[in-house]
Amino acid sequence: MKMLQHLRCLSTAVLGLGALLTLATPASAAETTTLDSIRARGYLLCGIGEVQPGFSHQSPTGERSGLDVDFCTALASAVFGSKDAVKFWPLSANDRFKALQTGDVDVLARGATWTLSRDTELGARFTGVLFYDGQGFLTRRGNAVGSALELSGASICALPGAMGEQGVAEFFGAQRMRYQIVAQDNWDDLVKAYSAGSCTVLTGDVSLLAVTRSKLKTPADHMILPELITKEPLGPAVRQDDAQWFAVVRWTLMALIEAEELGLTTANVDAERAATEPSVRRFLGLEANLGQALGLPRDWAYQVVKNVGNYGEIFDRNLGMKSDLKLARGLNNSWTKGGLMYSMPFR
Repeated sequence: MKMLQHLRCLSTAVLGLGALLTLATPASAAETTTLDSIRARGYLLCGIGEVQPGFSHQSPTGERSGLDVDFCTALASAVFGSKDAVKFWPLSANDRFKALQTGDVDVLARGATWTLSRDTELGARFTGVLFYDGQGFLTRRGNAVGSALELSGASICALPGAMGEQGVAEFFGAQRMRYQIVAQDNWDDLVKAYSAGSCTVLTGDVSLLAVTRSKLKTPADHMILPELITKEPLGPAVRQDDAQWFAVVRWTLMALIEAEELGLTTANVDAERAATEPSVRRFLGLEANLGQALGLPRDWAYQVVKNVGNYGEIFDRNLGMKSDLKLARGLNNSWTKGGLMYSMPFR
């Protein structure tokens, strides 16, 4: 009996000592969140493409622009209230996910297609879709073709592989349409073949077709057909180990989309702070502190719109009608206008 009492006392003492040690031990470095690290550093580390017109471009004076660049400045605005609190890391296709895994960047904004394998095998989590891309068709306006469904019998300039010949074969086969492939292994050679009239249509990712069209002798003489025949959803990705940072990045993307739905722009957002509409006041942090759960300031969404604009604004200046690419919104339009851009509710 005495031995049993002794063991019980010893067990209680060990448990008590463990509790004291737990209280006395400071939080380990492993418990530091991504958001904490970013704030301590004073700026965001953003992975972008090396040279991707419309998404990531650097002027001769060093100024960066593009859809991916603007997303990162929006994220910096949410965290710091300043769009300048960000440093950019240009990454190649081979290096992008490694840089994210090793912590060289906090967010990977460089155009990467959201796929099952990338979302499960590379230590990355995609936070949403920033741009709906996919394989499409470029043709001359003089061909009087307004839809890919009118291309039966056409000659098509295409690269080998999934985003070229394979996509064409699957689409034309499903539609039971005839076609003729004009293949080249190199994109530049393919463009030369199209420019020389060797084919009726040039096929590739719509974002690439828009860049190609802008470099043709008379861009206005060429049009991108409205259909996409493959799915290439591009979006920002973060590491899988931090749910809070995932939420910050996801809801910054949602804020850009929601701002457009609410009609909030860089030009009017200050005036709209006097609005009486509950959804606007809630979004701007005037009637609810939606930033608290994210670990962000109360006015984080206001800072995003004030510094960068809404999704429509950044699309238009980088890819749309106010840019050299003149790309139609298409699937990247708001859901209220027939597109797929849809924000989850801010409440």
